[in-house]
Amino acid sequence: MIYKEFELKEDGSLEGSKLTVYIQETASPKLKIKKRPMVVVCPGGGYEYTSDREAEPIALSFLAKGFHAAVLRYSCAPAKYPTALLELARSVLIVREHADEWWIDRDAIIVQGSSAGGHLAASFACFWHEDFLAEKMMGDKSASCKEVLRPNGLLLSYPVITSGEYAHKGSFEKLLGDRISELNEEMSLETAVNENVPETFIWATFTDGAVPVENSLLFAMALKKQNINTELHIFCEGSHGLALSNHLTEGPEGKEIVPSCEVWIDLACTWLKNKFYN
Repeated sequence: MIYKEFELKEDGSLEGSKLTVYIQETASPKLKIKKRPMVVVCPGGGYEYTSDREAEPIALSFLAKGFHAAVLRYSCAPAKYPTALLELARSVLIVREHADEWWIDRDAIIVQGSSAGGHLAASFACFWHEDFLAEKMMGDKSASCKEVLRPNGLLLSYPVITSGEYAHKGSFEKLLGDRISELNEEMSLETAVNENVPETFIWATFTDGAVPVENSLLFAMALKKQNINTELHIFCEGSHGLALSNHLTEGPEGKEIVPSCEVWIDLACTWLKNKFYN
């Protein structure tokens, strides 16, 4: 395995913002697979911090199942929008620029996010083609430059989506600060879905008391209206922040082990394999 770290310095970036990359060494004549998809993991934390439980353990699970993976430790409060979005855009650009060197399929770069990290990943999926991102990343808003930022898939774990009735208000307060009245509606992502959003995999639990399941349902319905292929799994039980839903990501209170939800990583990997290996 190849391990690399990149410090991120976008407008508003805080110290400690970085991209950690885990690459499988696949340049072997004994392996049929020469290039693999890359999953960029965005941990949750309410835009207040990035959760350790939703970072490396998830990335290493994807790595163990045959994918390259990376973890984005993005800037949280007091950093404000769009700093984290710029850092995710930079991360995708870094990965795509090193695709040949790292044996990455440049047309198989997937962004994954949990909770508020799901809001970040979904924001990038909705806004990657906007002029301001291309200008910030490359100083050029041409169509060819924008294409370098295109995500090829979106994986969401119990994501924060809506700023409306079912909002996790704390996430939007931390993300937007004193601009919340100005940007709150714009950052409600069920209204931002467009034809440029990639195919999507979503999972959540019916009993999530922190980020209501309606967040996932609203986003899935918006994707349906755009005819974007989507796989949605709603599990009967489980609190918020399950991560891998097993002992590897169990918190001090032990409420994050829900065996029925543990299958989500296998379901997501099957979805990825069907999309990129068939």
